[in-house]
Amino acid sequence: MRKAEIVRNTAETRIRLNLELDGSGKSVIDSGVGFLDHMLTLFASHGRFDLELVCEGDTQVDDHHSVEDIGIALGQAFAQALGDKRGIVRYGSMILPMDEALILSAVDLSGRDHLEYGLDVPAQKVGTFDTELAEEFFLGFVRNAKATLHIRQLAGHNSHHILEGAFKSVARSLKTAVAIDPSLGDEVPSTKGTL
Repeated sequence: MRKAEIVRNTAETRIRLNLELDGSGKSVIDSGVGFLDHMLTLFASHGRFDLELVCEGDTQVDDHHSVEDIGIALGQAFAQALGDKRGIVRYGSMILPMDEALILSAVDLSGRDHLEYGLDVPAQKVGTFDTELAEEFFLGFVRNAKATLHIRQLAGHNSHHILEGAFKSVARSLKTAVAIDPSLGDEVPSTKGTL
């Protein structure tokens, strides 16, 4: 099984994260940020990843450090669980409708980190969550997973639906990208022979 365990301790956060790529979508999430708990539960379910996460962060200041550092830890977990990426599909994409919102995501587990973030979230907050932090989460993720990720909003005006659609769409894109391609055998999916 492709698994990872990440422990990340800084002056601002203490994170313990367990990830299993070939899971059933089970999750136990306690990020200290309610909206992020909901998004990561959806992420695990739609990607069929088993995910356990506990974060103790300085949320009395704000949620920024916790959200960004959880993105970093999740990216590290994907990189660790994928190893040298032998036999994976590598690419994945999804256009996901979430009521009036329509979100496109596409991922390449290329070994190169890049984020194109094209969400226009109208509200500054969903509940107590600062919506601008979603971009920080995905930046932390791609930088540490060494992945290229495009997220684009094709339609939508409800901030909650836009963000929920983005997390679900990215999860489904990653589910495809991390899947094993039987036709590759032990091959790395790159003409360079490495990712």
